[in-house]
Amino acid sequence: MKSKRIYLLLSAMLLLGALSLDAQEPPPGPPPSPDTLMPGGPVGPRMEILGFGEMHPGKVVTGAPYSALAITETKQTLADGNVIDRKVQSNVYRDSQGRTRRETTFTGVGPLPASGQPRSMISIHDPVASTAFVLHADTKVAEQLSLPPAGPKNGANLQSKFEAHFQQEIANGTLKKEDLGTQTINGVTAQGTRYTRIIPAGQIGNANAISVVNEQWYSPDLQLVVKSVRNDPRMGQVTYTLTNIQRAEPAASLFAVPSDYTVKQASMRARRRGPGGPPPAEGTAPPPAE
Repeated sequence: MKSKRIYLLLSAMLLLGALSLDAQEPPPGPPPSPDTLMPGGPVGPRMEILGFGEMHPGKVVTGAPYSALAITETKQTLADGNVIDRKVQSNVYRDSQGRTRRETTFTGVGPLPASGQPRSMISIHDPVASTAFVLHADTKVAEQLSLPPAGPKNGANLQSKFEAHFQQEIANGTLKKEDLGTQTINGVTAQGTRYTRIIPAGQIGNANAISVVNEQWYSPDLQLVVKSVRNDPRMGQVTYTLTNIQRAEPAASLFAVPSDYTVKQASMRARRRGPGGPPPAEGTAPPPAE
């Protein structure tokens, strides 16, 4: 029963994550630092474990199709020297219209492996039809959530808000931005940026200042982050890598609900709950943290 509850929670998280699945794809130019959004990155440590560590709100990207394998690895060293390692892999797709699909397999997350079998979930974000789905292969059910129409104005507004907060943190000395130049990562040319966020002593009860360092490698061509490494002494290291990148147009069937699935509207509880569990929701674009 506990495993079932955890699985349902992950389903709700995945459904809400689908709203920003293309959030790996911010407007052209280096994306805002995740550490300006909230502790643990843009969506918090739990979402990073589930493979959503690279989501940032942004516009729908069209005309740049791809498919790839996204790998999120977390390593946390406890005070007694014990080490916790987690790895989540997702097959990700985007077509020329900006529709996205993520297929994620969960192993070693909470009690899910008790059945002896890993659990998989699939999310589809279709900005063309202004809707998102989570597909449950075991029950042949597709949970649907209607979305507001996508548009460049929304993406521009979000980008402006990020930039304003960004500049404020740089001005007050709590954020440092460094240009790392360009590098070819898994066959893609990417621009590197290092963000160092300083949490002053005493701000969260800390005796000394805490430095959270996040390095991102962003592809202007694909308009997404292809690699990032975040080191946070409170939570450990999270590495995200996009591998096996293919530039061909994915099959159209990947972005449609299979004909043998039953489509159901997502419950209002799932809509309100947010991807981190009960309110307050831990969303993909929370207010500035700390």
